[in-house]
Amino acid sequence: PGSARPALPPAASARALPPAPGPTRSGPPPAGSPAGPARPRPAPAPEPGRDTTIGGPVANRPSAKAKLQALISGIAVVVLLGVCGLTSYFLVADERKGRDARAAGGPAAAQPRDITSQAVDPAPLTVEEVFPTADLVINPKEPPYQVLKTEVAPDCAGAAGGGIAELLGGAGCTQVVRATLRSPSGEYLLTAGIFNLVDEAAAGRVHKGIKPLVAEESGRFQGMVAGAGTEPVVHSSGQVGWHFRGHFLAYAVIAKATGDEIDPGDQHARQILYDVIELHLRGTVLERRATVADGEAGPAAATQPGS
Repeated sequence: PGSARPALPPAASARALPPAPGPTRSGPPPAGSPAGPARPRPAPAPEPGRDTTIGGPVANRPSAKAKLQALISGIAVVVLLGVCGLTSYFLVADERKGRDARAAGGPAAAQPRDITSQAVDPAPLTVEEVFPTADLVINPKEPPYQVLKTEVAPDCAGAAGGGIAELLGGAGCTQVVRATLRSPSGEYLLTAGIFNLVDEAAAGRVHKGIKPLVAEESGRFQGMVAGAGTEPVVHSSGQVGWHFRGHFLAYAVIAKATGDEIDPGDQHARQILYDVIELHLRGTVLERRATVADGEAGPAAATQPGS
């Protein structure tokens, strides 16, 4: 302790002498010759792509984050390709179904048909077109309306009176198809139908001109008696509704089966008018007339009754 020179370990106390000078040799020393001093060996140049520390490949080695991004990108590409392939499959399948349906006589796509005038839509209305069955089903969950009597006539004035009859005559009305019905509850009777006018402009004028006539009680739609017990639809004070589409005017007049006056706020009466005018006459009958399936000609052209 306190010595300035550290004690050498036993193995290092003997000092090795260098070998005697001699010719330079290459290659390993002969066996049994004393080992010379260790010459420093140059460090091998690192191989490209090798980690000189751990010996593993490191060139362009992705980090964990890069690996995750690459994985997510790969999954996204696979999903996108799958979606594109599935979409293409459905498009092809739908097209094939359409071809198969047409080949098998199935329903084809409907196309709009012009019903803006008698000139382009000359076929007259028929009872079979407007009231095809004795039961008119509006809501499958409710009892149907009962069709008691039907009529097709070239005299439009027979279905209206006063100023409304004059409006219809000035609009080139050539026929009316109408029916008297009983409501599902049996509480109401109504006469409803469609007037066939010269064109859409005329139908619009009649539609607009009816309201003041009804308000002034200078025009009305006529009910049609359909046997005993249906007289109130003609004689009683009722409610009316009307609307047009193309060159047609749909209407309905409703009365209580008892002959009592209908309250102006009667929601049941309003619902009946909506059912018959909007859902059946405009939404079903005239909608069917205003569309035609591919390859079909629609209603056959014919001369209007009375024209």
